[in-house]
Amino acid sequence: MTVLIRGGSRTICDEARRCLHDAICVVRNMVRDSNVVGGGGATELACSIAVAAEADKIKGVEQYAVRAFADALEEIPLTLAENSGYAPIEYVSEVREAQLKEGSAFIGVDANMQGTKNMKEQGIFESAASKKHQLELATQVVKMILKIDDVIAPQEYE
Repeated sequence: MTVLIRGGSRTICDEARRCLHDAICVVRNMVRDSNVVGGGGATELACSIAVAAEADKIKGVEQYAVRAFADALEEIPLTLAENSGYAPIEYVSEVREAQLKEGSAFIGVDANMQGTKNMKEQGIFESAASKKHQLELATQVVKMILKIDDVIAPQEYE
């Protein structure tokens, strides 16, 4: 396949090329692994709920680090809610309650104002492999920062 990209400047052409490359990579990744998760911050909120539940089982100071990770996971739905014109804290609290009540990890931020918070009903999905990679990378970055700051000794946390 050949794609001809034309634009008013080199910068516009380069940006179009990058966008096209990203789109092709998404298609390639979905062919490799077609599993999806809910978009709209639903997955991050579900992970936050699960991590916070695990934090309750941890004794000592370590539970605060786990809770901080759960709080950090909520930043995506909070940002989506704010950018959609909602009061972020109240809206994400409603979404969290709906996820717990319905037991569905597809409840997220209704950025399209369609009247339902169910991302499955709205057809808003993300690649499960991509989401897994994002969460693993974020976790690795946090571990690296903690090791650099000597908050935890490298041999203690591998």
